[in-house]
Amino acid sequence: MARGLDAIGERWALLVVRDLLLGPKRFNDLLSGLPGVSPNVLSQRLRELAEEGVVERRDLGAPARVHVYELTAWGRRLEPILLQLGQWGNDAPSPPQGELGLDSLLLSVKAGFDPSRAAELRGVYEFHVDGETYVAEVSADSVRIDRRRAAEPPDATISTDLDTLRALCAHQVTIADAARTGSACLDGHEDARQRLVDLLLAPFSGSDG
Repeated sequence: MARGLDAIGERWALLVVRDLLLGPKRFNDLLSGLPGVSPNVLSQRLRELAEEGVVERRDLGAPARVHVYELTAWGRRLEPILLQLGQWGNDAPSPPQGELGLDSLLLSVKAGFDPSRAAELRGVYEFHVDGETYVAEVSADSVRIDRRRAAEPPDATISTDLDTLRALCAHQVTIADAARTGSACLDGHEDARQRLVDLLLAPFSGSDG
């Protein structure tokens, strides 16, 4: 435990790892996803995590001429630990502060996934949210979510904005209402669209919002 905390125990370090669980990010993307962290502190945490072998920097090369940060194979082994920590923190006595970001919402889908429902939810789904694309692949007993496009045409897609997605997960608006107002658009066969919605909302079914 002490050795693990030496590697990831500094303030913001675990949140940096959390924000890289679904795929690589540029420095500015990490900065905007971590309200309250300064550029200097974020640079220091990334440098420390790289020195520990948790994170690595990869240059995209021409024509992008930018670099991204991503988890190493050792860093990716933190995923089940962080998902369990998130579930544990969800039961904390004090209510959570602030609003969930896009990555946090989709990680909640992973953390709350019920393997016993894998057969009925099986498929490939895309989430298009504010210009970002994520793919969710439900297999025999698990769900994988990554920041990328599906390798093949997905079974269903949802296109929306983050505010609407938050409202859907909080049960403040139904998917039918969101579709009717144009704030969310579902594509695919009807049964696949329903599976996508069930996958998305299942972890939030106990919400009283």
